[in-house]
Amino acid sequence: QVQLVESGGGLVQPGGSLRLSCAASGFTLANYVIGWFRQAPGKEREDVSCISSSGGTTYYADSVKGRFTISRDNAKNTVYLQMNSLKPEDTAVYYCAKDVTSSTCGAFSYDYWGQGTQVTVSS
Repeated sequence: QVQLVESGGGLVQPGGSLRLSCAASGFTLANYVIGWFRQAPGKEREDVSCISSSGGTTYYADSVKGRFTISRDNAKNTVYLQMNSLKPEDTAVYYCAKDVTSSTCGAFSYDYWGQGTQVTVSS
């Protein structure tokens, strides 16, 4: 069955960095767009980033542009989200998600997602 498992979250001070990993199984990662979204208590889901199946196209929300970098290693069935210059407003549960499409990054048509990993940015 399709599984997505996030890891790498934690508590970090403002200005710090974290790298989230998303390990995929049960489907051919190389065939699909993968995205990251986050949800903070009392707030709507925010689509943070996504990457096309080949890695050639990426998307970033304005709130994270220039600070976050998404990448993928299809051979390792893993997608990464490098988060630098973290701010308190980045605090949320971060989820990786499998899109129904292979090439169109930005449609956010997710059919599977993981259990999430908590990121807390606080001094």
